[in-house]
Amino acid sequence: MAVNLVFSLLFVTYFVFPTVSSYSLKSWCSQTPYPQPCEYFLADHNRKYGVSIINKKSDFRKMSLKLALDRALSAHENTLSLGSKCRNKHEKAAWADCIELYENIIVKINKTIDPSIKSTADDVQTWLSTALTNIKTCRSGFIELEVTDNVMPILMSNINVSYLISNTLFLNRGYYSTEPSATYEDGFPNWVSPRDRKLLQSSSNLGSQANIVVAKDGSGNYNTITEAVAAAGKRTGSGRFVIYVKVGIYNENVEIGMNLNNVMLVGDGIGKTIITGSKSVGGGSTTFKSATVAVDGDGFIAQGITFRNTAGPRNDQAVALRSGSDLSVFYQCSFEGYQDTLYVHSQRQFYRDCHIYGTVDFIFGNAAVVLQNCNIFARNPSSRINTVTAQGRSDPNQNTGISIHNCRVTAASDLKPYQNSVKTYLGRPWQQYSRTVIMKTFLDSLIDPAGWMQWTGTFALNTLYYGEYLNTGSGSSTANRVNWPGYRVINSAAEASKFTPANFIAGNSWLPATNVPFKSNL
Repeated sequence: MAVNLVFSLLFVTYFVFPTVSSYSLKSWCSQTPYPQPCEYFLADHNRKYGVSIINKKSDFRKMSLKLALDRALSAHENTLSLGSKCRNKHEKAAWADCIELYENIIVKINKTIDPSIKSTADDVQTWLSTALTNIKTCRSGFIELEVTDNVMPILMSNINVSYLISNTLFLNRGYYSTEPSATYEDGFPNWVSPRDRKLLQSSSNLGSQANIVVAKDGSGNYNTITEAVAAAGKRTGSGRFVIYVKVGIYNENVEIGMNLNNVMLVGDGIGKTIITGSKSVGGGSTTFKSATVAVDGDGFIAQGITFRNTAGPRNDQAVALRSGSDLSVFYQCSFEGYQDTLYVHSQRQFYRDCHIYGTVDFIFGNAAVVLQNCNIFARNPSSRINTVTAQGRSDPNQNTGISIHNCRVTAASDLKPYQNSVKTYLGRPWQQYSRTVIMKTFLDSLIDPAGWMQWTGTFALNTLYYGEYLNTGSGSSTANRVNWPGYRVINSAAEASKFTPANFIAGNSWLPATNVPFKSNL
C-alpha cells in the first residue's frame, strides 16, 4: 500500500494532544510497565504543546494511544530511510516486511483513537496486540535470514514504539471484558452476518452466487486466483465479495491485502481446490512472506480449500497460510506443510472442521484463535521431533493465544510407521508469555508423556500459560506432564470456558453471521 494512503487514513485531529503538567507526569507514568519512555515522550509533548492537567485515567489512556501513534509514524519514516542501506536481497526482503508491517501498525493504532470507528475495548486490545506482534515480526525476518549486523541495529532505535504500545495494552486492560453476550449450542459467532451464514449453508450452489469464478479450464471469469483478487480490489462498496475457485491445482502465491475486506474464497472441497506454493526461509524468503496464501483484509472467509506449501521438511519455515485478518473464518479447509504450516499471525480467528498437517511448530503465531472440531496430523519430521504449536505472546496484556477445542491430534500416514521413534509434543514457548490451551481433544499415543517441550533452557517456563482440560485418548494422561510453573491441568469449567469461542474471541458477536457452525461454550 502506498505510504501516502496510510497517512491519509489517520484521524484528522491526531495532532491535537491533551497536555499534562510536569507535576502529574511522573505519577501517571509510574502506573505503566515502562514509565521512562512514557515520561520522556510526555515531557517532549509538553515542550511542543504547553501544559494542562489530565484528571482521569481515560484521558491518560487516550494520550498514551496518541503518543504510541506518533512514535509509530516516526518509526515508519526511519524504516523507510533504511532501504538504501540494504546490502543484499536478504536484507532487502526483511526490510520490505518491516515497511509493510509498520504501515499496518499505523492503521491499527489509528483505529483505536478514530471516533468514527465504533470499537469496543476488546477491539482496541486486539488491534494493539497486533501492532506489538508486527514489531516482533519485523525483527524476526532479519534473524531468520541471518542478516542482523547492518540494518537491524538501526531498526532497534524504534524500540520505544514497543514500550509505548505495551503501556497502552496495560492501560486498556481494565476496560475490556470477554464475557459472553449470548450462547449458541451450535452455529457461528455473532460476527458472522446472516448473509454469510446463508452462503456457507448453501455452499453447493456457490457458483451461481459468486461475484467472480476462477477456473483452470477457462470456464470462469479468470484462470488465476491472483487475477480474481486484483479484480475484487476494484469493486465498489465493502460488502461480502465471493470468489468461487473451481476444482484444480493453482500454483501461485496469493496476497489479500489489508485494504481488501470481506472477501470469501470458496472451493470445491479439501483435495479438490488446491492452492500450492513452495516459498521458504531455506529458499531465501522470510517466514512472513513464505506463505502460499497471505490474508490481511478483515472479515475473510475460506471454505473448501486446500492451502499447501511443498518446500518440504528440510527447507525450514514454509507457510501454507498466514492470516492477520480480524474476525476471519476457515471452514472445511486443509493446511498442508511441514515446519510452520499454519501462521495464525494476529487478530481474531476461527477454524472449524479443518485439517492441519505439519512437523515443527506447525500451528504458530500470536492471534487470538480457536480451532474447533479439527483434525491435527503430525507428519514424519527430519529432526525426529514434532511440536504441534508455538504460540508467540510477548506481552502479558495481549489478548492472544491458541485454543484447541474438540479436536483430534493423531499421526499422519507418513509418521505412523515411525511413531515410536519420534517425539511429538503439544507445543513449546516461542515467546515469553506463550499461551496455549487444549480442551476436550483426543490425543493419540504419539504425544510424549511430558506433553510439552522447552524452547531453550528455562526460557518462559515461569511466564507461559499452558493448560489441558478433559482431554481423551492414550496420549492425554497428565500423570507425567512437565512440572513447569506455567503449566496447569485445568480442573475448573469456569477456567476452561475462558478459552471457548464465546469468551476468547468474542465469538458470539461475529461468528453466527458467517454461517459456520461453532460450539460457543464448553
